[in-house]
Amino acid sequence: MEPKHLGQTSALPASPEQAELDYVPNPRAGELYLTRFTAPEFTSLCPVTGQPDFAHLVIDYAPGETIVESKSLKLFLGSFRNHAAFHEDCTVGIGKRLADEMKPKWLRIGGYWYPRGGIPIDVFWQTGTPPEGLWIPNQGVQTYRGRG
Repeated sequence: MEPKHLGQTSALPASPEQAELDYVPNPRAGELYLTRFTAPEFTSLCPVTGQPDFAHLVIDYAPGETIVESKSLKLFLGSFRNHAAFHEDCTVGIGKRLADEMKPKWLRIGGYWYPRGGIPIDVFWQTGTPPEGLWIPNQGVQTYRGRG
């Protein structure tokens, strides 16, 4: 299972469907621990207006046998720049794809979307109940307050 992107020159995929995520063996497969990825500048397009949407994504997961390789995750998330979908579709779709392919012990994603039309939308999804004994820190993203 050699990574396709790590140490290689990789172009940004044209769409999330074309993005290939790499998974590598978990170096601590017997341990219960949490890995967090934060993407504070995630972008996609509104499927109605075509205008850009921006979000702060936080992905937490307890690895199983594999972990996601971070460069491939960066390329996958970047592939949403020209992808038109609602906030809920983007957030849940990212979480489900990672969960379906990586098969972690547990995964959650928080999508903290910046306001458009005056309403911020936050979207949360997880695979189920976290494993007992897993330390899960707060995602640390404040509710949108504007400039106040």
